[in-house]
Amino acid sequence: MSRALTLSPVAHNPDPTIPLTTIKGVTKTLDDWTTTFHLCLIVLPGRPEASIHVPVAKRILDVFSGADCRTAYLVSGNERSATRVLGAEAEEHLVFCDPESVFIRSLGLTRLPAFVHLNVDTTLVAAAEGWNPKEWNAVASGLATSMKWTKPAIPSAHDPAPSEGWAA
Repeated sequence: MSRALTLSPVAHNPDPTIPLTTIKGVTKTLDDWTTTFHLCLIVLPGRPEASIHVPVAKRILDVFSGADCRTAYLVSGNERSATRVLGAEAEEHLVFCDPESVFIRSLGLTRLPAFVHLNVDTTLVAAAEGWNPKEWNAVASGLATSMKWTKPAIPSAHDPAPSEGWAA
């Protein structure tokens, strides 16, 4: 069994029974969402300023969308917040809303944005918190290796400057 990549000092295995609801209102438990695929999540706060990270997130999700993993945004807010942060991306990729941050707390995340890779058994494989391109690149590299897939370019010339992000 693989061990979690220790980039995030506090992230841990989430509760597999936590329900995740999409922006379109479909609710299933985390365990149901990961029955046959790993889960690649870009977790963003539900604040408009977080939209600066959408181009990075889009690049990651676009590359991994053809791999054997489910790719998605998870926004700490309701549908309105998610749409405000993601804009047109809310229609392009799977989007989960976490208005009470129950799932985010279950993962132990303390800083957003975050890049999270969960195994099919819902265990945490890797997580990077805040926008640290080196750490996000490590998560992407691990996911690419696990999926036997191409890795997105992280960082890119147009990415925002590294930052600790916002408190989850």
